[in-house]
Amino acid sequence: MFEKLQSKWKVGGTQVLIILCTFAIGGSLTGYLGRKLLVLAGIEKGWYFLPIYIIVVTIIWPMMVLLVSIPFGQFRFFSRYLGRMANKLGISGTKSSQTPDSTAPSQVSLAIFASGAGSNAAQIIEHFRNHPHIQVGCIVCNKEGAGVIQIAHNQGIKLIMIDKERFFRGDGHVHELKGLGIDFIVLAGFLWKIPASLIEAFPNRMVNIHPALLPKYGGKGMYGLHVHQAVVANQERETGITIHQVDAQYDHGKHIFQARCPVEPTDTPEMVAQKVHQLEHKYFPAIIEKTILELQNQG
Repeated sequence: MFEKLQSKWKVGGTQVLIILCTFAIGGSLTGYLGRKLLVLAGIEKGWYFLPIYIIVVTIIWPMMVLLVSIPFGQFRFFSRYLGRMANKLGISGTKSSQTPDSTAPSQVSLAIFASGAGSNAAQIIEHFRNHPHIQVGCIVCNKEGAGVIQIAHNQGIKLIMIDKERFFRGDGHVHELKGLGIDFIVLAGFLWKIPASLIEAFPNRMVNIHPALLPKYGGKGMYGLHVHQAVVANQERETGITIHQVDAQYDHGKHIFQARCPVEPTDTPEMVAQKVHQLEHKYFPAIIEKTILELQNQG
């Protein structure tokens, strides 16, 4: 049942438990408050008690669930959930016609692929926490003990630990990602090359961030501190980040965005890494959002 709810709601296992608890507590409080209101109104007995009670709890239930969702950190989920219910019932008041609004962006669920500490993943999660159209649906990791694993647990986001054999010689976990409703993939410090099966399943819907100004310092083995060591060794006067689409080659896809920072003669690779991290955190989430919304506008 949990897996079905995770797929339906596009949330992690921990969040499913929190959502169910919110439903339960909200429902209990609704029943208690409904009875109290009828008692205060002097309506305690008679044939009319039950129909009036049903009407009262139907009215106050959404308010109570939303109220309970705030301390549980689920207000965004329930506001959207109740909005969808209202639309299905035709009582949202936003449209007089039942025809869907073709100009409204559809919901997009992200998968973040990461192999390390997950600082970029954390920034992306925070950026989209209350976004009306984009959410983080899962985190994919290939390395036991990576810091991003704890981030997934702390945030209640579905975690997929991928198997190397299946990733490169099987379906690339495409079926699992599709089952979770994933629409877009973000590589945020993910060190494995992406297999063709995954690229074909998400055409033009996969982006990567590289800690250098591509085409310089890209390719196999150029990641993390290795990149910054090469930049310093070659006495570059500037470096930066490149956000690009993913294709079958390392660091090769179409460039989407670049940002630059100076490299001083006294900078160490670690100092350059700090500058580049600042650029990553500043620009990556916003460029992801912009890219997704542009894709939606293109149809």
